Amino acid sequence: MMQEENSFVKGIKDGLPICFGYISVAFAFGIFSVENGLRVIEALLISMTNVTSAGQLAAVPIMVSGGTLLELAVAQLVINLRYALMSVSLSQKLGSSMRMLDRFIVSFVNTDEVFAVASSQPKRVGRRYLYGLILPPFVGWSLGTLLGACAGHVLPGAVTSALGVAIYAMFIAIVIPQTKNKATAGCVLLSIALSCAFAFLPVLKEVQSGFAIIICAAVASAIFAFLAPVTQLGEERIQ
Repeated sequence: MMQEENSFVKGIKDGLPICFGYISVAFAFGIFSVENGLRVIEALLISMTNVTSAGQLAAVPIMVSGGTLLELAVAQLVINLRYALMSVSLSQKLGSSMRMLDRFIVSFVNTDEVFAVASSQPKRVGRRYLYGLILPPFVGWSLGTLLGACAGHVLPGAVTSALGVAIYAMFIAIVIPQTKNKATAGCVLLSIALSCAFAFLPVLKEVQSGFAIIICAAVASAIFAFLAPVTQLGEERIQ
């Protein structure tokens, strides 16, 4: 029977590198939020109750432009659906000490990086280890947002505008390495083309930005799921 890793201290140590990485990214999100009209406390509460960079970045324009709650909810569902899949996968790795309440709490901070670290453990992971693992990332994400939001009110406009570009650079850094895969590159290019269509074409540009993001993501993903389905061996097949 596989042993269980259940050391809170080891969880903290494994979570600290994630924490430091999140501070810089969340700092950019904090600046982005206040630059778009949110207050410091609003930006902080968003980070403390979401812990999802892509979802938060998409949510801010919808909120400040007066988008509907339905628009916001559907955008978050589409963007953050992968977390549900990661939680299901991680559940196969959980030790016997994990209770139902623990599963809900851990899933709240089950980010890409937390999932990767927890899944890579040679043993099953217990509740104390996972609580230690998610604590530093949550603190780093919240602290970074607070610092960025405060800096957005203090630093000169030219500086905050420059720093605000960092969050877009983060997504470029995430996407570009994946475009070595032809199917992924095609999906990205199609998403860009659809986004341009919603931005410039007479009828499509009337669609609110939140729904445009949802449509672009759903259509591009559906088309390439058909054109390049993933086989059981993890290889895509271009038809």
